[in-house]
Amino acid sequence: CTRHSSSLASSVGLSHPSVYGPSRITPNLYLSDGATANNKLLLLTNQITTVINVAVEVVNTFYPNIEYMCVPVVDSPLSWIYSCFDAIADKIHSVSMRQGRTLLHCAAGVSRSATVCLAYLMKYHSMSLASAHAWVKSCRPIIRPNNGFWQQLIQYEYKLYGTNTVRMISTPLGMIPDVYRREVRLTALPF
Repeated sequence: CTRHSSSLASSVGLSHPSVYGPSRITPNLYLSDGATANNKLLLLTNQITTVINVAVEVVNTFYPNIEYMCVPVVDSPLSWIYSCFDAIADKIHSVSMRQGRTLLHCAAGVSRSATVCLAYLMKYHSMSLASAHAWVKSCRPIIRPNNGFWQQLIQYEYKLYGTNTVRMISTPLGMIPDVYRREVRLTALPF
């Protein structure tokens, strides 16, 4: 999967990751917060043709010549986001095949939209969950799907590939995905 990340890096032209405004994940996919999704200038500047909203609390401003898709999901570990992975990934892919650009967002561009973005990369870019997470985090360092979403991503990766590259582990802070193991070790150190 490393080759997929390096080919994405060259096609995206990644220089500095963005936490404000849209973060470019692939040549045809951007990840952002709700404010960015409602900023007409940013949408036009980035040539966005489709906006996908996965937040219940963000209402989109509808601009002409932009297609909108709303899949309201509550940012809770108990929310069943898995059920929208295929539909949203398929939509992003179809927009890309038409040379369009998708902006995928939730409220902050941290948990829900990042989760669906990871599912898309697994399905259409043949990336493992671990590689997809590393890639999206390099493009948008603030991503952090909640633990319930991680469990669903782990199930989805197994459905797609019959194997897992991320697993949930027990820590003093509770169950977390093993990609955060190092962070927990640093946090657990006495000062």
